[in-house]
Parts: sequence; C-alpha cells; structure tokens
Amino acid sequence: MKTIFKTMFVVAAAVVAASCSNMTGKKAETAAVAVADPTVSVAQVFVREVPQDAVYTSTVQAFVKNNIAPQSGNRIAKINAEIGDFVKKGQVLAEMDMIQLHQAELQMKNNEIELARLRGLFDAGGLSQSDLDAIELAYKVSKAQYDNLLENSVLRSPVDGVITARNYDQGDMYTMSAPLFTVEQIVPVKLLIGVSESDYSKVKKGDSVEVTADAIPGKTFYGKINRIYPTVDPATRTFTVEVKIDNAYKTLRPGMFVRATVNFGTNNNVVIPDVAVVKQQGSGERFVYVLNADNTVTYKKVVLGRRMGSEYEVLEGLEDGDKIVIGGQIRLKDGIKVIVNE
Repeated sequence: MKTIFKTMFVVAAAVVAASCSNMTGKKAETAAVAVADPTVSVAQVFVREVPQDAVYTSTVQAFVKNNIAPQSGNRIAKINAEIGDFVKKGQVLAEMDMIQLHQAELQMKNNEIELARLRGLFDAGGLSQSDLDAIELAYKVSKAQYDNLLENSVLRSPVDGVITARNYDQGDMYTMSAPLFTVEQIVPVKLLIGVSESDYSKVKKGDSVEVTADAIPGKTFYGKINRIYPTVDPATRTFTVEVKIDNAYKTLRPGMFVRATVNFGTNNNVVIPDVAVVKQQGSGERFVYVLNADNTVTYKKVVLGRRMGSEYEVLEGLEDGDKIVIGGQIRLKDGIKVIVNE
C-alpha cells in the first residue's frame, strides 16, 4: 500500500508540474503579444483646391406680387381675367360701376369749357386774375378726381404676370375685405436664403447661384445674387440674400421647394479621409494620428472645414505631405511606436 501511495503522489506531482509549465508558457506568449507594436494603415495627404460652396433650401417667390383692388367699395361690373391667366402690363382685369366716373368726367369737361371761355375774357381785359385762378383751380381739382376714379374703376395689371387669386365674381359688391385679384410676376422669380454670418464677407452682389427643384428633377437653373440684406438675425446668426432667376420659360413657380448652391470660390487646404478623424470623448475637438519618420505617431488636433463626401477639408493642424493613420487607431496612444501595414 505504501508503494502504491508513493507512486500516485509522484504522478500527481508530475501532472501539476506539467500544468504549471504550460500556464507559464501561455502567459509568456500573451505577454509577448501584448507588448507587440500595433499595426496601422496610413495615407499621405496633400493640399488640394477645395470648392467653398454651400447648399441652402428655399421656396420660390414671385419677383413682384400685386394685390389689385379699387380704392373704395363699388359694384363689380365686369371680370376680364381668371386664375391662371397670363396678363400683360396695362391689361384691363376688371371694370367697376361707371356712374361716379361719368359724373366726374362731366364735371371735368364743364370746368374745361368754362376755363377756356374765361381765359378769352381775361385776355380781353374783362376778368380779374383771381377769377381766372379760381376756375383754373376748379378744373385741376375735377381732373384729379376724374383720373383717380378712372384708375379705380378700370383696374389694370401693373406688371406682366399670372393671376394667382380672384376673390370676387362679376356683379358682386366689392367690400374691401380682400383684393379682387392677385397678380404675380414670375419672369423673373426670386429666392430668399439665410446665409451664415461667417460667410458675410464672401457674398457679393452678382455672384452666380445654381438652383435645383425637387419638382423638376434633372434640371439646373442659374441665378445671381440680386440683393444682400444689411442686417444679421441675432436669433439664427444668418443674413438674408435675395437670388434672382430669369425663369424665361416660366418653369419655376411660386411655392416650389428648391436647393440653392452658392459658390464662394476655392481654398487650397489639406484634404483627409473621414476615417482618419478621431473625436475626443466629452468634447467637440477632432484629432488625427500623424506618422513620424521613426514610426511613432503623434496625436494632433485639427480644425475641420467643409465635408466632401468621404473627405474633410483641414483648416489647421496638418501640412502638405503628412502621413496620417487611417486604420487601427483603437490601440494607439500619443508617441507609441507602430508597424505600418504596407
């Protein structure tokens, strides 16, 4: 029995020793892996021309919008235009009741005849200057009243445009609650876009603008900056820019949703892949790892500009020809030595 126990003890000791030796080997292997330099992918970056454009959303507006209505309430005698009609400047849209106009015309003509008669009498020395002045004043007043009534009895379009609203029918009494017609000039049209105040110095009157509309796919329209508003909205930190589009074929219509691309020129800056950018936790700062000549990496802060698909413009932090890490950043620290994956 003693011999058996001794044998079992020796076997157990051998097993334990072998197990310990195996564990030690694994730990050594793990330690060797842990201290190995991380492998990374790198790319060399260069200075390129970067278009400084921005896309804004807006709504097409009529270049001029006129509400057509008489000065006072009156019966509508005739309607000459309907919604959707294209009208010319000076075209008669509606005629009001003419009774007051005819009365004013008779009064004006009577004063005109009387003025001519008394002017002859004045020339013959039979009338004083004050009497002549009085009849001349009466004639001018009656003519002004007639001209005003004529303008408000025969309603004309002040612009070339399209009728977008008609709020009364023929025979209605105009009650001054809404205009008879709304006429909108759509050749040209305009857009109002809000541009960031940081771009205020870049925008110039006459700059070209490209416009696309979701309702008209595949078509690009071209306009120019027509007016720059002089103040910045403190709530949005934007200023308003008016874009004028010729719209010669009347394709764009008021109310359409559009996207306007404004080109502010080009900058020469380093461009990097977006996969190279590392965001620092708890802040909005961005960093990249720059590969040094000795195969160490430097954790470098960068200031990003415009995004172009899968690339970023870099305003500050990198130089032309720098090599940066684009893969394997997860194990990196500032100053660590790396293996470059060729």
